Amino acid sequence: MYDTGSTGFMLVCTMLVLFMTPGLAFFYGGLARRKNVINTMLMCFAVIGIVGIAWVLAGWSFAYGGDGSLSWFGGFDQLGLFGLVSGMLAEASAVPADAVYPSLVDVCFQMAFAMITAAIVTGSVAGRMKFGAVAAFIAAWSLVVYAPLAHMVWGGEGSLIGDVIGALDFAGGDVVHISSGVTGLILCLFLGGRKGFGLKSYRPHNVPFVALGAGLLWLGWFGFNGGSEFAADEVAALAILNTVVSSAAGLVSWLVTERVTTGKPTLVGACTGLVAGLVVVTPGAGFVEPWAAVLMGIIVSPVCYLAISKLKARFGYDDALDAFGCHGVGGILGGVLTGLFCVPELSWSEAGGLLYTGDASLLVSQVVGILVTLAIVIVLDLVLVAIVRAAFGGSLRVSEHDEALGLDVSAHGESAYPAFTGLDA
Repeated sequence: MYDTGSTGFMLVCTMLVLFMTPGLAFFYGGLARRKNVINTMLMCFAVIGIVGIAWVLAGWSFAYGGDGSLSWFGGFDQLGLFGLVSGMLAEASAVPADAVYPSLVDVCFQMAFAMITAAIVTGSVAGRMKFGAVAAFIAAWSLVVYAPLAHMVWGGEGSLIGDVIGALDFAGGDVVHISSGVTGLILCLFLGGRKGFGLKSYRPHNVPFVALGAGLLWLGWFGFNGGSEFAADEVAALAILNTVVSSAAGLVSWLVTERVTTGKPTLVGACTGLVAGLVVVTPGAGFVEPWAAVLMGIIVSPVCYLAISKLKARFGYDDALDAFGCHGVGGILGGVLTGLFCVPELSWSEAGGLLYTGDASLLVSQVVGILVTLAIVIVLDLVLVAIVRAAFGGSLRVSEHDEALGLDVSAHGESAYPAFTGLDA
């Protein structure tokens, strides 16, 4: 018999993670300009459809199929999930000794991860990328970049990053946050800045939307991190507790940072700090003690704040909704800090953090794993951008007229605020 408690727990966690992508739509939609809110939210919702189909057709197989002989790729044996139902029925009559819940649950749980990861990418390109180009890029990216990377980190014995290198990633520092943040950065570099970028301030058009989205993300993240233990046990409880305290520390730290630098703490800042705290603890949620999770949350906010407020201005890239500044930077920091604070007894490889063992081997593995992730993502992204750009007439960007009018009207023929023309926002 399956463990019904863990099965129920994983089903709930799966639904929570699925809920994160609509939550991100509200978060991004509130941050966007008024004339682009529909387009910004629709990009997140489109991801649900695109990745949902791609994952069933090939994503699951590329990530977790095969016989484990390849360190960088799953296989082609589970394309379309053919035979999954018959396999599930066979499992029901003879449950594998190590099975905690039906494999069908894991397919959907991992699909939800693929969805939220791809949706994060869209935040960097808000307000200026052709909708068709976004859809085409996300469809290819989920199969060419995300799925193989998931195999490299979570593919078990023989996987390149998780086993050969020995890097730890409990719930997605490399797979989710670094991959999406860096991809967003590459796309915004190719697109160039929004009209007027660097000359005028872009303010969130609906702060309550931002708060609503952050709350939905916070709720979903408990399934995101807690479910990554794949059992209803003490490590899942630790991961959930660490998720709470790191996000709390990130929120408070961001407010303090704003108070010191600008004199005024803000609700948008509180929401951003909450998300940054969630991001930084993701790689180590089930590996670190709560005091370390608090420290991680305290550290991440000023780092991400500087990345968002100073790094963009220094290098001139228009990461519109700060996917790289929050997820990319926070994910890298979380991976490194996991190498410092990992409790040896909780580590998958029994390698402890530098603080506990005095041995820097895990920290080195974390850094190498991050560097390999960066190299793989950057190279594959560049190839995909070149292909998609060629397919869309040599440009990923909408016309100047459409950008000025707003993508809600020009690309979708609708507006979040019907009385609004879009010309003066």
